[in-house]
Amino acid sequence: METGLNGRMVAVTGGFGILGMATAQLLAERGARVALIGRGAAPDAASLPASLAGALCLAGVDLVDAQAAQAACATLDERLGGLDALVNVAGAFRWETIGEGDARTWDLMFDLNVKTALNASKAALPYLVKRGAGRIVNIGAGAGLKATLGTGAYSASKAGVARLTEALAEEVKDKGITVNAILPGIIDTPQNRADMPDADFTRWVQPREIAAVIALLLGADAQAITGALIPVNGRL
Repeated sequence: METGLNGRMVAVTGGFGILGMATAQLLAERGARVALIGRGAAPDAASLPASLAGALCLAGVDLVDAQAAQAACATLDERLGGLDALVNVAGAFRWETIGEGDARTWDLMFDLNVKTALNASKAALPYLVKRGAGRIVNIGAGAGLKATLGTGAYSASKAGVARLTEALAEEVKDKGITVNAILPGIIDTPQNRADMPDADFTRWVQPREIAAVIALLLGADAQAITGALIPVNGRL
């Protein structure tokens, strides 16, 4: 499949995190003009890889707030001259049993995993429609298909991302827009290594491997793929 992204304008939410940064870097290397959106402070320009030297960074954007998402997309349109694709990486994880946990964790997971993707997608849609061949890729999780101990709230929220992906794909399929989701297994990050020090890290999926599948879905040859939930598990 063709994965060249020359000149395509792509926004990556959660862009300052491990997966977001890996995704932005790979997309930029393949020719995309990339904008990184994050809730926290933007990374220092000197710390960015060379491929992201010209990337637009929008910091302090709380995508749980629909108006903040709309303002961010308007800024992207103004600064980039349009928007061809949105990659919804923003999200969070909490390990908490149901018996000893707090119902507010379920609200938190819904906010950070579902509403961020919902608000960013809704805000981006007018700009994607205008371009005529827009792409949305969401980051779900394998846990969204089956929960394990301590992942009830997280798994429920990632199941919500899957249903959001499927419903939106149906809604916009006649507008030239595709909507798909990646379902990673355990991602090889410093935090996951710290949390699971006895695991075999070599079996986990690398952030750049996930980014490569995202790039494939953003490419012209993936126009017939929509509403898909794609597992990316490494060797688990």
